[in-house]
Amino acid sequence: MQTINLIYPLLTSAKKQVVITMHQKPDGDAMGSSLGLYHVLIQLGHTVTVISPTNWASFLNWMPGCDQVLDFEKPQHKDKAFLAIENADWIFCLDYNVLSRTKNMEPVLAKAKGEKILIDHHQHPQTDAFAFGISDTSKSSTAEMVFDFIKASGHEDKINVLSAECLYAGVMTDTGSFRFPLTSAGVHTMVASLKEKGLEHSKVHELLFDNFSENRLRFIGHVLLNRLEVFFEYNTALIAIPQADLIKYDIKTGDTEGLVNYPLSIEGIKLAAIIIDRGEERKCSFRSKGDFDVNIFARTYFHGGGHKNAAGGQSTLSLEEVKNKFMQALKDNKDQLSDYSF
Repeated sequence: MQTINLIYPLLTSAKKQVVITMHQKPDGDAMGSSLGLYHVLIQLGHTVTVISPTNWASFLNWMPGCDQVLDFEKPQHKDKAFLAIENADWIFCLDYNVLSRTKNMEPVLAKAKGEKILIDHHQHPQTDAFAFGISDTSKSSTAEMVFDFIKASGHEDKINVLSAECLYAGVMTDTGSFRFPLTSAGVHTMVASLKEKGLEHSKVHELLFDNFSENRLRFIGHVLLNRLEVFFEYNTALIAIPQADLIKYDIKTGDTEGLVNYPLSIEGIKLAAIIIDRGEERKCSFRSKGDFDVNIFARTYFHGGGHKNAAGGQSTLSLEEVKNKFMQALKDNKDQLSDYSF
């Protein structure tokens, strides 16, 4: 993988067929960074198609340009997405660093002749899959990295209000509204720059967080009352959600977003986990405080990964079996988690 600054002079040298891709079930950072870059590249005269491997949460639909994003799993979008990838000169790969994170789109991307360009902040990138790129785990979000890319290439003037709203949504969601440790001075400088371009930050917060259904609120109450377990001997909290709960409350994509952060607000908790029975597999999310590395934890036990304090995983075991595996993992890591003498 060659350094991304080699791309800078090519941004204005010739018009390109560009595809921007993101990981499956994209979050605010994946969608925000992709659309933030989209609004800049089209101003530079490129033909740009944004593709998501799957559907996404409805609370992201407000983002400018989201109505143009192709869902690779939708039959009416698939042919257009195939053709765009097949004809692309450049394929930007944002907020993921291994092609397997694109689900059914993986073999199509692997065969694509266009040069793949990585911009990502997760650990352990699949560097041989990308022609150019940057991978920086010290960055708060891919949205921050896209902002840096645009600025370093000399095109910050192309960040308009539309792009600013998308980039702000990305950095704000991935920093937990600017409270996570990787929220640097550079992040706040970026936000100040976006404000100068006309960003109304309170509008973005409302669009992201004040548009959920009544069912979701009742679901959260049910989960916290009936599915939350706290293991003080390990300074750990776990939420395990059976598929029946998802059906009962008509839970949609994105409705469980952020739920794993609730247990982390309990005093003394170092590790919070959520296991959700999605039917075909069990999805896991992990959050931690301090030095406990959930990236290593997820990779070791749950075929996952991510960041030091935020990671995810999955398993084909039953919900009860995954819970048992999690409890064994706590015992294996008791020296890092516990203040208790066993």
